[in-house]
Amino acid sequence: MTARPDPNAFALDDFVRRQERKSLLRFIACGSVDHGKSTLIGRLLYESKHLFDDQLDALKADSRKFGTQGKDLDFALILDGLAAEREQKITIDVAYRFFTTEQRKFVVADAPGHEQYTRNMATGASTADLALLLVNAQAGLTRQTKRHSLIVSTLGVRHVLLAVNKMDLVDWSEQAFARIEADFRAFAKNLNHAEIVCIPIAAHSGDNVVGRSPKMDWYRGPTLLQHLEQVEVAGALQQRPFRMPVQWVNRPNSDFRGYSGLIASGKVSSGMPVQISPSGQTTHVDRIVTFDGDVERAVAGQSVTLTLADEVDASRGDLIADSARPPAVADRLSCRIVWMDKNPLAPGRSYQLKLATASATATVEPDLRAVDLDTQSAVAADCLQINDIGDCTLQLDRPIAFDRYADGKDTGSFILIDRESYDTAGIGFVEQAPGRDD
Repeated sequence: MTARPDPNAFALDDFVRRQERKSLLRFIACGSVDHGKSTLIGRLLYESKHLFDDQLDALKADSRKFGTQGKDLDFALILDGLAAEREQKITIDVAYRFFTTEQRKFVVADAPGHEQYTRNMATGASTADLALLLVNAQAGLTRQTKRHSLIVSTLGVRHVLLAVNKMDLVDWSEQAFARIEADFRAFAKNLNHAEIVCIPIAAHSGDNVVGRSPKMDWYRGPTLLQHLEQVEVAGALQQRPFRMPVQWVNRPNSDFRGYSGLIASGKVSSGMPVQISPSGQTTHVDRIVTFDGDVERAVAGQSVTLTLADEVDASRGDLIADSARPPAVADRLSCRIVWMDKNPLAPGRSYQLKLATASATATVEPDLRAVDLDTQSAVAADCLQINDIGDCTLQLDRPIAFDRYADGKDTGSFILIDRESYDTAGIGFVEQAPGRDD
């Protein structure tokens, strides 16, 4: 008779504590279609031993069924789960996966490369700390590579890992790699990236992905996984001014009035002076109420209910902020837009703008400009077509509170909603509030 496994052999509490101590890196894999994103992420999951036996069996069966890699495993099938993705051999939707190593935890978003799915890629990049940008060594930089680079820069992703994939197609050439690295660094010169690291790889065979490749002994840098484990991307959300968009006025009875929301940045403490924007009213925090009871202090990422020392007029859409460093308030915004709708963005058209919990009607002013993907310059345009990136000024029907996107992602970004279909038509990033004479 087979003995039952000892339930005490696996120290669950120790395992959980080890996982909690690890830092978390969120990154997105993006680039042109067929440059190997899904294959690379599938190999990372395979090499980190995060596939169960039934998943491995399914991968082997699917690899035989679709036959894209001969007798070898097709790692892209791990992430391409939609039937249309497998039939067309492309990625359509963003696939999120979790894996962990001894050094770090990871959440990776595998983004589609096709131009028509750019909106999916932008969604995946919105929460990333690092962009893993893949380039086919044989094809070099493409327009979609440049578009994705510009989008991740616009979204505030400051760390970029350029993985030059399929090095086997150029005979593992150091010169081919150096040429692509030079081209990308020249293109990204003005994209405000804090760090660009370039690594030559072959995702299908695993060269320089986890282990160092003997076929590229001229390369002296880290492997792809080593860099992901070591890169420092710690944010400074708690160092920024306190911001909490009011999501709900909590009034269970006549004796309690609280303002509930997720702290977007900074920290708050009992007795702290705050300002309600856009009205400009000032007061002090009386209590910080959480699910587990009152606390004296709360930080970015926590959902809390604040009670205030004075009777103030605040409601959903208002912003409770540090009174010493208040947000801007305006009814006119200068913005960068990533357009996602089949109907173009044109001057005179109106949309519903949603920034944090605030809403307003936004009308596009005439000074519309489109960004040229090759020169990165913004030139005058009659409209923005789907997947275009451009700059515009929006006139709002009422003042709202906001920060520049460079100073706060959650209070400096917004979506534009079509007022008839209620589809998300574009995403925007506040650059400044222009004066009336600008």
